[in-house]
Amino acid sequence: MDIQMISDLEYTMKGIRVPNWNNQKYCVFDLEATGIEQDTAHITQIGAVIIGNGGVISEYTFNTFVKPPKPIPESVEQFTGIYNAQLKHAPSFKDAYPGFRVFAQDCILVTHAGYEYDLPLLRHECARTGADMITNLCLDTKALFTYLYPDVRDIISTDVLIRYYSIDDQDLRRHDALADSLLIARIFTRMMQDYGERRIKDLVFDDPVTVKRFQIKPLC
Repeated sequence: MDIQMISDLEYTMKGIRVPNWNNQKYCVFDLEATGIEQDTAHITQIGAVIIGNGGVISEYTFNTFVKPPKPIPESVEQFTGIYNAQLKHAPSFKDAYPGFRVFAQDCILVTHAGYEYDLPLLRHECARTGADMITNLCLDTKALFTYLYPDVRDIISTDVLIRYYSIDDQDLRRHDALADSLLIARIFTRMMQDYGERRIKDLVFDDPVTVKRFQIKPLC
């Protein structure tokens, strides 16, 4: 997998091959953190679900708060709904992360905007704590959608995908890592159907796909 950030507005992705991709096992995950700067933020929650046989295995989930080494800013608390008081007795990243690695083992990872945020954030946390970075292949719903619809001019947010695929998210609380993982999983399974309708059995990205990067204003 080759991800190149070519500017503040775009990145390219190539070098992914997943044969018979509808029959693989996936771990859809999401991270919440103390901020949006991947090199300085700290993870506050890890959520994940498993997709197998084309659907979410609803009884098999991973969810943990993580106590960061610095407080969550008030503006981020209000945005995510995760408050410092909730994390008082949460495990540190070093203690919480191994459980996620075990949960995701033998899976292909799936994220939304993970190439831009979740993976760099996780890489920085691993480097700071001396943990081994997870090496599973990772797919990003932004890149997958852009491959099918390169002429869409919008930045591919979860809201764009919710509207496009008519995803029901009324039962989910946004900016909760587990709930967002379930949302991404719903989007991903619908996207797999979209690929199937085009008779794309093997996922192959040999040539670069150019993806618009998310643009978020600072919260504080």
